[in-house]
Amino acid sequence: MPKIDLDAFAQLNSTGYPPPFDEPVAGRWQRRVGARLGLTALGASHVVLKSGAWSSQRHWHAGEDEFLVMLSGEAVLVENAGETLLRAGDCAAWPMGLRNGHHLVNRSEEDCAFLCFSAGDREAGGAYSDIDMIFTTEGYKHKDGTPYPTRRLR
Repeated sequence: MPKIDLDAFAQLNSTGYPPPFDEPVAGRWQRRVGARLGLTALGASHVVLKSGAWSSQRHWHAGEDEFLVMLSGEAVLVENAGETLLRAGDCAAWPMGLRNGHHLVNRSEEDCAFLCFSAGDREAGGAYSDIDMIFTTEGYKHKDGTPYPTRRLR
């Protein structure tokens, strides 16, 4: 396969999160390259966070492993046990089923970029640690099962 030209992929900042949970990710720009390259078992995204942006709401996956590689800049990794500063070259990983809610927050003045990879059963869903929301194949729901009126993006 030839070298991948990231600039050939649209950089999007869309989210399916219902308000107000969508606000912290407004400065997140993603290129979801895995599916566009024909990958069927491995998710791959190139993500840029503007100053102040979050990568996601703090979450965990029931059936997916995640692996992250910082490419440039710095961001704070927020997990159940606390916070860790990540810089270019640093890596982080979360095994499927581990209820360690995590996300990155760019608290610096500069953009940061990272690659995130996932593999496993995306349909198994998961939950958000700090808010009343879970994700399932049917979309976003309150933890009591009541659906949110938004569509989960894939």
